[in-house]
Amino acid sequence: MLKLAILRQLVSAGALTFAYVTMIGSAPAFPATSSSYFSTDHRCLGRGISPHQISFQLHSYSAWKQEIGTEGVLAEIAAIGYRNIEPYEGSYEGRSAVEFSDLVSRHDMKVPSSHGSIREDAFSELIQKSKTLRQEYVGSGGAAHPGIDSLNETLQTARTLNRLGQRSVESGTGKIFVHNHRKEFTTIYPHPASGISTTAWELLEEFTDPRFVTFELDVLWAADAGVDVAQLIKDHGIRIELLHVKDGLLNGTKPAIPMDVGYGDIEWGPILDAARKHVRYYVVERDSAQPNPRFASNSFGFLTCHSP
Repeated sequence: MLKLAILRQLVSAGALTFAYVTMIGSAPAFPATSSSYFSTDHRCLGRGISPHQISFQLHSYSAWKQEIGTEGVLAEIAAIGYRNIEPYEGSYEGRSAVEFSDLVSRHDMKVPSSHGSIREDAFSELIQKSKTLRQEYVGSGGAAHPGIDSLNETLQTARTLNRLGQRSVESGTGKIFVHNHRKEFTTIYPHPASGISTTAWELLEEFTDPRFVTFELDVLWAADAGVDVAQLIKDHGIRIELLHVKDGLLNGTKPAIPMDVGYGDIEWGPILDAARKHVRYYVVERDSAQPNPRFASNSFGFLTCHSP
């Protein structure tokens, strides 16, 4: 397999396509076993995250789902040792919330969070679905309406999140979360009080109520936006209860190239150390993962291991 440094040079030079990198961008798999913690493997740079805190975003295997179905994917990742999943709308395959909950339970797994629609006019339905799945958080792949395309819209979105989060908490489900991409950190507005340049993410963090709203920080997209992720967690960690554990090759002004966790450019040691105090769930994700267990196995092995 190509060394990562050479791979990065070829990508930057345009000699490799995204599809090809996606195909080869996995290291040799860790042994797929739920009982091994890989504590002596020289590749281990993790900080021993408990399997009960590790979750898996099922969208990573949307391609594999087309081949073996959601039930097949759950069987594969449960065999590796995953105990939690984060489904998205396509995960249900027409199943009701009750049917999906039964399927997850048969694999001895839980659903702490999910990505779904958080439209205010359909939020009652989402809360009921979340309660059936015994979720601890509700959220989507972004924020709420109307978005962050202006300062006023960003502040309005914060108010929407507060309303929805309060409804969710009072229903017994738990907080609503905001999931970021690059835009939340590259969009900058003058602070409404001080006039200081402030990212949309920071405005959402400041103007939402911590009793009702938390954040699911996507590490790769934050790093791709130029954020010092470890420092961000140190500064705002009490508001970040979920981490999207995503790795990749940072590619300058071009989008990052997804990789297995521990095999890209993300410096995980400081991030995991900073996250330990407040983060409750570490949600593994890779965009366009290949339809085999390698990504899930490598990433689980990385997170559960200790540095030698």
